Amino acid sequence: MKVDGKLNVWGTAEVTEEARHHEKAGYDGLWASESKHDPFLPLLLAAEHTDRLEVGTAIAVAFARSPMQLAYTAHDLQAYSGGRFSLGLGSQIKPHIERRFSMPWSRPAARMREYVCALRAIWAAWNDGEKLDFRGDFYTHTLMAPFFSPPPAPAGAPKVYVAAVGESMTRVAGEVADGLLAHGFTTERYLREVTLPTVEAGLVRSGRTRSDFSVSHLLLTATGRTEEELARAVDGTRRQIAFYGSTPAYRGVLELHGWGELGDELYALSKSSREDKWEAMGGLVDDEVLHAFAVVAEPERVAAEIRRRYGALVDRVSFYAAYDIDAEVWEPIVQELRNS
Repeated sequence: MKVDGKLNVWGTAEVTEEARHHEKAGYDGLWASESKHDPFLPLLLAAEHTDRLEVGTAIAVAFARSPMQLAYTAHDLQAYSGGRFSLGLGSQIKPHIERRFSMPWSRPAARMREYVCALRAIWAAWNDGEKLDFRGDFYTHTLMAPFFSPPPAPAGAPKVYVAAVGESMTRVAGEVADGLLAHGFTTERYLREVTLPTVEAGLVRSGRTRSDFSVSHLLLTATGRTEEELARAVDGTRRQIAFYGSTPAYRGVLELHGWGELGDELYALSKSSREDKWEAMGGLVDDEVLHAFAVVAEPERVAAEIRRRYGALVDRVSFYAAYDIDAEVWEPIVQELRNS
Protein backbone atom coordinates (compact mmCIF):
# COMPACT_ATOMS: atom_id res chain seq x y z
CA MET A 1 0.00 0.00 0.00
CA LYS A 2 1.39 3.39 -1.00
CA VAL A 3 1.16 6.24 1.51
CA ASP A 4 0.74 9.87 0.51
CA GLY A 5 1.09 13.09 2.45
CA LYS A 6 -0.90 16.30 2.18
CA LEU A 7 0.84 19.59 1.46
CA ASN A 8 -0.37 22.00 4.13
CA VAL A 9 2.22 24.80 3.93
CA TRP A 10 2.81 27.70 1.56
CA GLY A 11 5.87 29.73 0.70
CA THR A 12 8.97 28.62 -1.18
CA ALA A 13 11.08 27.69 1.83
CA GLU A 14 8.21 25.96 3.60
CA VAL A 15 7.15 23.90 0.59
CA THR A 16 10.74 22.88 -0.13
CA GLU A 17 11.30 21.77 3.46
CA GLU A 18 7.97 19.90 3.56
CA ALA A 19 8.70 18.03 0.33
CA ARG A 20 12.17 16.99 1.47
CA HIS A 21 10.76 15.90 4.82
CA HIS A 22 8.09 13.70 3.22
CA GLU A 23 10.60 12.03 0.94
CA LYS A 24 13.01 11.35 3.80
CA ALA A 25 10.18 10.04 5.99
CA GLY A 26 9.29 7.45 3.34
CA TYR A 27 6.08 8.82 1.90
CA ASP A 28 5.35 7.75 -1.68
CA GLY A 29 3.62 10.96 -2.72
CA LEU A 30 2.73 14.50 -1.74
CA TRP A 31 -0.57 15.99 -2.87
CA ALA A 32 -1.81 19.57 -2.91
CA SER A 33 -5.44 20.63 -2.79
CA GLU A 34 -7.23 23.63 -4.25
CA SER A 35 -8.82 25.73 -1.53
CA LYS A 36 -7.10 29.00 -0.58
CA HIS A 37 -4.20 28.63 -3.01
CA ASP A 38 -3.37 27.41 -6.49
CA PRO A 39 -2.58 23.67 -6.20
CA PHE A 40 -0.04 23.49 -9.03
CA LEU A 41 2.62 26.08 -8.22
CA PRO A 42 3.92 24.45 -5.00
CA LEU A 43 4.16 21.07 -6.72
CA LEU A 44 6.81 22.43 -9.06
CA LEU A 45 8.93 23.28 -6.02
CA ALA A 46 8.20 19.92 -4.42
CA ALA A 47 9.29 18.08 -7.55
CA GLU A 48 12.40 20.21 -7.98
CA HIS A 49 13.69 19.44 -4.49
CA THR A 50 12.97 15.68 -4.39
CA ASP A 51 14.12 12.70 -6.41
CA ARG A 52 11.53 9.95 -6.08
CA LEU A 53 8.50 11.59 -4.40
CA GLU A 54 5.37 11.55 -6.55
CA VAL A 55 3.42 14.81 -6.65
CA GLY A 56 -0.21 15.43 -7.51
CA THR A 57 -3.38 17.41 -7.00
CA ALA A 58 -6.11 16.14 -4.72
CA ILE A 59 -7.96 17.89 -6.03
CA ALA A 60 -7.82 20.58 -8.71
CA VAL A 61 -11.23 21.94 -9.72
CA ALA A 62 -11.73 20.76 -13.29
CA PHE A 63 -14.71 22.88 -14.27
CA ALA A 64 -13.00 26.09 -13.20
CA ARG A 65 -10.70 25.74 -16.23
CA SER A 66 -10.93 24.72 -19.85
CA PRO A 67 -9.39 21.32 -20.70
CA MET A 68 -6.80 23.07 -22.88
CA GLN A 69 -5.64 25.32 -20.07
CA LEU A 70 -5.31 22.42 -17.65
CA ALA A 71 -3.65 20.22 -20.27
CA TYR A 72 -0.77 22.69 -20.58
CA THR A 73 -0.26 22.93 -16.81
CA ALA A 74 -0.37 19.17 -16.25
CA HIS A 75 1.84 18.44 -19.28
CA ASP A 76 4.50 20.87 -18.05
CA LEU A 77 4.45 19.50 -14.49
CA GLN A 78 4.75 15.97 -15.85
CA ALA A 79 7.82 17.02 -17.85
CA TYR A 80 9.38 19.10 -15.05
CA SER A 81 8.93 16.30 -12.49
CA GLY A 82 10.36 13.58 -14.72
CA GLY A 83 7.06 11.71 -14.89
CA ARG A 84 6.15 11.95 -11.19
CA PHE A 85 3.00 14.07 -11.55
CA SER A 86 -0.60 12.86 -11.24
CA LEU A 87 -3.59 15.07 -12.00
CA GLY A 88 -6.39 14.62 -9.48
CA LEU A 89 -9.63 16.26 -10.58
CA GLY A 90 -12.82 17.15 -8.75
CA SER A 91 -16.06 18.69 -9.94
CA GLN A 92 -16.78 20.95 -6.95
CA ILE A 93 -20.45 21.92 -6.57
CA LYS A 94 -22.73 24.14 -8.63
CA PRO A 95 -22.68 27.32 -6.46
CA HIS A 96 -18.89 27.46 -6.50
CA ILE A 97 -18.54 26.79 -10.21
CA GLU A 98 -21.15 29.35 -11.18
CA ARG A 99 -20.76 32.01 -8.48
CA ARG A 100 -17.08 31.74 -7.47
CA PHE A 101 -15.47 30.78 -10.76
CA SER A 102 -18.17 32.19 -13.10
CA MET A 103 -18.06 29.05 -15.21
CA PRO A 104 -20.85 26.84 -16.62
CA TRP A 105 -22.30 23.93 -14.69
CA SER A 106 -24.40 21.06 -16.01
CA ARG A 107 -24.51 17.26 -15.78
CA PRO A 108 -21.27 16.96 -13.77
CA ALA A 109 -20.61 13.27 -14.38
CA ALA A 110 -21.12 13.54 -18.14
CA ARG A 111 -19.06 16.72 -18.22
CA MET A 112 -16.21 15.08 -16.26
CA ARG A 113 -16.18 12.09 -18.62
CA GLU A 114 -15.82 14.42 -21.58
CA TYR A 115 -13.29 16.61 -19.77
CA VAL A 116 -10.90 13.70 -19.19
CA CYS A 117 -11.34 12.49 -22.77
CA ALA A 118 -10.54 15.99 -24.02
CA LEU A 119 -7.36 16.07 -21.94
CA ARG A 120 -6.26 12.75 -23.39
CA ALA A 121 -6.93 13.96 -26.95
CA ILE A 122 -4.84 17.09 -26.37
CA TRP A 123 -1.97 15.14 -24.81
CA ALA A 124 -2.07 12.64 -27.69
CA ALA A 125 -1.62 15.54 -30.10
CA TRP A 126 1.48 16.73 -28.23
CA ASN A 127 3.02 13.40 -27.25
CA ASP A 128 2.09 11.18 -30.19
CA GLY A 129 1.56 13.64 -33.03
CA GLU A 130 -2.11 12.78 -33.45
CA LYS A 131 -4.38 15.28 -35.16
CA LEU A 132 -6.42 17.22 -32.61
CA ASP A 133 -10.07 16.73 -33.49
CA PHE A 134 -12.06 16.47 -30.27
CA ARG A 135 -15.78 17.31 -30.53
CA GLY A 136 -18.08 16.83 -27.57
CA ASP A 137 -21.25 18.17 -26.00
CA PHE A 138 -19.38 20.47 -23.61
CA TYR A 139 -15.91 20.97 -25.11
CA THR A 140 -14.50 21.22 -28.61
CA HIS A 141 -10.78 21.27 -29.42
CA THR A 142 -9.87 21.18 -33.10
CA LEU A 143 -7.00 23.66 -33.48
CA MET A 144 -3.37 22.96 -32.57
CA ALA A 145 -0.71 24.74 -34.61
CA PRO A 146 2.97 23.77 -34.21
CA PHE A 147 3.69 27.16 -32.61
CA PHE A 148 1.42 26.21 -29.66
CA SER A 149 2.44 22.54 -29.38
CA PRO A 150 4.90 21.80 -26.54
CA PRO A 151 7.53 19.09 -26.95
CA PRO A 152 6.41 15.59 -25.92
CA ALA A 153 6.73 14.77 -22.24
CA PRO A 154 9.47 12.10 -21.99
CA ALA A 155 7.38 10.03 -19.55
CA GLY A 156 4.16 10.44 -21.50
CA ALA A 157 0.87 11.87 -20.26
CA PRO A 158 0.26 12.14 -16.51
CA LYS A 159 -2.09 9.78 -14.73
CA VAL A 160 -5.55 11.19 -14.12
CA TYR A 161 -7.50 10.56 -10.92
CA VAL A 162 -11.14 11.55 -10.49
CA ALA A 163 -12.63 12.32 -7.07
CA ALA A 164 -16.03 10.74 -6.51
CA VAL A 165 -18.59 9.75 -3.90
CA GLY A 166 -21.78 9.19 -5.90
CA GLU A 167 -22.21 6.28 -8.28
CA SER A 168 -22.39 8.32 -11.50
CA MET A 169 -19.04 10.05 -10.97
CA THR A 170 -17.49 6.82 -9.67
CA ARG A 171 -18.51 5.02 -12.85
CA VAL A 172 -16.94 7.81 -14.90
CA ALA A 173 -13.68 7.34 -13.00
CA GLY A 174 -13.71 3.66 -13.88
CA GLU A 175 -14.43 4.42 -17.52
CA VAL A 176 -11.92 7.13 -18.35
CA ALA A 177 -9.49 7.75 -15.45
CA ASP A 178 -6.40 5.97 -14.15
CA GLY A 179 -7.61 6.11 -10.58
CA LEU A 180 -10.24 7.18 -8.07
CA LEU A 181 -9.80 9.61 -5.20
CA ALA A 182 -12.21 8.29 -2.57
CA HIS A 183 -13.65 11.03 -0.40
CA GLY A 184 -12.89 11.14 3.32
CA PHE A 185 -16.62 10.71 3.96
CA THR A 186 -16.48 7.05 2.92
CA THR A 187 -16.82 3.91 5.01
CA GLU A 188 -15.25 0.51 4.52
CA ARG A 189 -18.71 -0.90 3.75
CA TYR A 190 -19.50 1.82 1.21
CA LEU A 191 -16.18 1.18 -0.55
CA ARG A 192 -16.81 -2.55 -0.66
CA GLU A 193 -20.49 -2.56 -1.57
CA VAL A 194 -20.90 0.59 -3.68
CA THR A 195 -17.65 2.24 -4.77
CA LEU A 196 -15.62 -0.73 -6.01
CA PRO A 197 -18.47 -2.52 -7.84
CA THR A 198 -19.28 0.77 -9.58
CA VAL A 199 -15.63 1.24 -10.53
CA GLU A 200 -15.62 -2.31 -11.91
CA ALA A 201 -18.66 -1.51 -14.06
CA GLY A 202 -16.82 1.48 -15.50
CA LEU A 203 -13.67 -0.57 -16.09
CA VAL A 204 -15.66 -3.19 -18.01
CA ARG A 205 -17.01 -0.49 -20.30
CA SER A 206 -13.48 0.68 -21.04
CA GLY A 207 -12.12 -2.84 -21.53
CA ARG A 208 -9.83 -2.71 -18.50
CA THR A 209 -9.41 -4.62 -15.25
CA ARG A 210 -8.88 -3.62 -11.63
CA SER A 211 -5.12 -4.07 -12.06
CA ASP A 212 -5.18 -1.15 -14.52
CA PHE A 213 -6.67 1.17 -11.92
CA SER A 214 -5.64 2.74 -8.60
CA VAL A 215 -7.92 3.59 -5.67
CA SER A 216 -6.64 6.24 -3.29
CA HIS A 217 -8.44 6.84 0.01
CA LEU A 218 -8.20 9.96 2.15
CA LEU A 219 -8.82 8.16 5.43
CA LEU A 220 -10.15 9.86 8.53
CA THR A 221 -7.72 8.83 11.24
CA ALA A 222 -7.99 9.68 14.92
CA THR A 223 -4.90 8.96 16.98
CA GLY A 224 -2.92 10.35 19.89
CA ARG A 225 0.00 9.44 22.13
CA THR A 226 -1.85 10.30 25.33
CA GLU A 227 -5.46 10.03 26.46
CA GLU A 228 -5.81 13.79 26.08
CA GLU A 229 -4.43 13.78 22.53
CA LEU A 230 -6.66 10.91 21.50
CA ALA A 231 -9.71 12.60 23.02
CA ARG A 232 -9.01 15.79 21.04
CA ALA A 233 -8.53 13.72 17.88
CA VAL A 234 -11.82 11.91 18.39
CA ASP A 235 -13.66 15.18 19.04
CA GLY A 236 -12.26 16.81 15.90
CA THR A 237 -13.05 13.73 13.84
CA ARG A 238 -16.66 13.59 15.08
CA ARG A 239 -17.12 17.21 14.02
CA GLN A 240 -15.62 16.57 10.59
CA ILE A 241 -17.93 13.60 10.05
CA ALA A 242 -20.85 15.75 11.12
CA PHE A 243 -19.86 18.51 8.70
CA TYR A 244 -19.76 16.12 5.75
CA GLY A 245 -22.88 14.31 6.94
CA SER A 246 -24.85 17.56 6.74
CA THR A 247 -24.20 17.74 2.97
CA PRO A 248 -27.13 16.31 0.98
CA ALA A 249 -24.82 15.15 -1.82
CA TYR A 250 -23.20 12.64 0.56
CA ARG A 251 -26.45 11.28 1.97
CA GLY A 252 -26.10 8.00 0.10
CA VAL A 253 -23.22 6.93 2.34
CA LEU A 254 -25.36 7.41 5.44
CA GLU A 255 -28.38 5.71 3.89
CA LEU A 256 -26.40 2.56 3.13
CA HIS A 257 -25.91 2.20 6.89
CA GLY A 258 -29.50 3.13 7.76
CA TRP A 259 -28.44 6.56 9.06
CA GLY A 260 -30.54 8.75 6.78
CA GLU A 261 -32.27 10.41 9.73
CA LEU A 262 -28.88 11.45 11.09
CA GLY A 263 -28.24 13.26 7.80
CA ASP A 264 -31.55 15.10 8.20
CA GLU A 265 -30.67 16.16 11.74
CA LEU A 266 -27.20 17.31 10.77
CA TYR A 267 -28.49 19.27 7.79
CA ALA A 268 -31.16 21.01 9.89
CA LEU A 269 -28.61 21.92 12.56
CA SER A 270 -26.15 23.24 9.96
CA LYS A 271 -28.82 25.67 8.74
CA SER A 272 -29.83 26.78 12.23
CA SER A 273 -28.80 29.99 13.96
CA ARG A 274 -27.41 28.23 17.03
CA GLU A 275 -24.02 29.58 17.99
CA ASP A 276 -22.89 26.13 19.14
CA LYS A 277 -24.26 24.27 16.12
CA TRP A 278 -20.95 22.72 15.00
CA GLU A 279 -20.27 21.39 18.48
CA ALA A 280 -23.85 20.12 18.73
CA MET A 281 -23.55 18.42 15.33
CA GLY A 282 -20.43 16.59 16.47
CA GLY A 283 -22.37 15.35 19.47
CA LEU A 284 -24.79 13.55 17.16
CA VAL A 285 -21.99 11.36 15.80
CA ASP A 286 -22.02 8.36 18.12
CA ASP A 287 -19.30 5.73 18.45
CA GLU A 288 -20.82 3.44 15.83
CA VAL A 289 -20.79 6.19 13.23
CA LEU A 290 -17.34 7.39 14.30
CA HIS A 291 -15.73 3.97 13.91
CA ALA A 292 -17.46 3.33 10.59
CA PHE A 293 -15.91 6.41 9.03
CA ALA A 294 -12.60 6.63 10.87
CA VAL A 295 -9.71 4.53 12.09
CA VAL A 296 -9.48 5.29 15.80
CA ALA A 297 -6.43 3.85 17.54
CA GLU A 298 -3.20 4.57 19.35
CA PRO A 299 -0.30 5.29 16.93
CA GLU A 300 1.23 1.82 17.32
CA ARG A 301 -2.08 0.21 16.25
CA VAL A 302 -3.04 2.50 13.35
CA ALA A 303 -1.15 0.70 10.56
CA ALA A 304 -2.49 -2.72 11.51
CA GLU A 305 -6.03 -1.37 11.66
CA ILE A 306 -5.71 0.28 8.25
CA ARG A 307 -4.36 -2.95 6.73
CA ARG A 308 -7.14 -5.00 8.34
CA ARG A 309 -9.95 -2.81 7.11
CA TYR A 310 -8.66 -1.39 3.84
CA GLY A 311 -5.74 -3.55 2.71
CA ALA A 312 -7.85 -5.44 0.17
CA LEU A 313 -9.78 -2.37 -0.97
CA VAL A 314 -7.39 0.50 -1.73
CA ASP A 315 -3.97 0.93 -3.32
CA ARG A 316 -2.99 4.25 -1.76
CA VAL A 317 -3.92 5.91 1.50
CA SER A 318 -3.39 9.30 3.09
CA PHE A 319 -4.22 10.36 6.63
CA TYR A 320 -7.05 12.82 7.18
CA ALA A 321 -6.48 14.40 10.59
CA ALA A 322 -9.19 16.91 11.49
CA TYR A 323 -7.14 18.14 14.47
CA ASP A 324 -3.64 19.34 15.28
CA ILE A 325 -1.00 16.70 15.98
CA ASP A 326 2.78 16.44 15.67
CA ALA A 327 3.62 15.26 12.13
CA GLU A 328 6.25 12.89 13.53
CA VAL A 329 3.44 10.69 14.86
CA TRP A 330 2.73 9.50 11.31
CA GLU A 331 6.27 8.50 10.32
CA PRO A 332 6.45 5.02 11.90
CA ILE A 333 2.91 4.37 10.62
CA VAL A 334 4.06 5.24 7.10
CA GLN A 335 7.01 2.85 7.33
CA GLU A 336 4.89 0.01 8.67
CA LEU A 337 2.29 0.41 5.91
CA ARG A 338 4.88 0.59 3.14
CA ASN A 339 6.76 -2.45 4.43
CA SER A 340 3.69 -4.64 4.93
